[in-house]
Amino acid sequence: MSGGVSGWLHGRLEREERVNDHARILFLRVPGWPGNLPGQHLDLRLTAEDGYQAARSYSLASYGESDLVEIAVDELPDGEVSPYLVEDMMVGDELEIRGPLGAYFVWTPAQTEPVQLIAGGSGIVPLVSIARAHAASESSAPMRLLYSVRGPADAFYAQELAQLANSNFALDWVYTRTVPAGWPRPAGRLDAATAAASVISSADDPLVYICGPTGFVEATTRLLQVAGFDDGRIKTERFGGT
Repeated sequence: MSGGVSGWLHGRLEREERVNDHARILFLRVPGWPGNLPGQHLDLRLTAEDGYQAARSYSLASYGESDLVEIAVDELPDGEVSPYLVEDMMVGDELEIRGPLGAYFVWTPAQTEPVQLIAGGSGIVPLVSIARAHAASESSAPMRLLYSVRGPADAFYAQELAQLANSNFALDWVYTRTVPAGWPRPAGRLDAATAAASVISSADDPLVYICGPTGFVEATTRLLQVAGFDDGRIKTERFGGT
């Protein structure tokens, strides 16, 4: 299931969910899709009427053997691909997809060690697939998610994540610009004190998955290194403009 296919497949937008005015969740029906593991990604390609093509990689929120593929897209105004996916693509429209890709960032229920997930913005997408698989498999592995967003309106999957939270899956938030009413901390970037209070202790040797914009991933990795986390236990996935 994780090996993927070598060629491009045709995907059709079956339904969509609006997150906010600059983000959207897309559900694409992809005949021939071989299924994917939690944490994998795909390549997506658009072709213009004049033949010009643009391809980008997107993480998968879905996992398993279904040919209904789920991605989430945050629009970048200067991007070649994301503005179309967020603003213009309509149900029934088609594009090309290749994958699944990547084995490095994968989590499976066979893993039993503690897991710390850390996301910035739309970097939550592959971590949602991991959290879903963790819940569906009733894994006994302790898992904790720290999600950094600009404000409550910018969070992907907020309601679902709240529903997943339980004694074996802890959910923590960092709001960098706007906080909800009654939130106990002021808005601000993730710092050492917040990280210390919101992640599994390095003494428990968790496997850490960090995903988000390059600057966020690098800064968060440095915080963990200073706190004594083993570099070999930190997996990162980062993205720039799309």
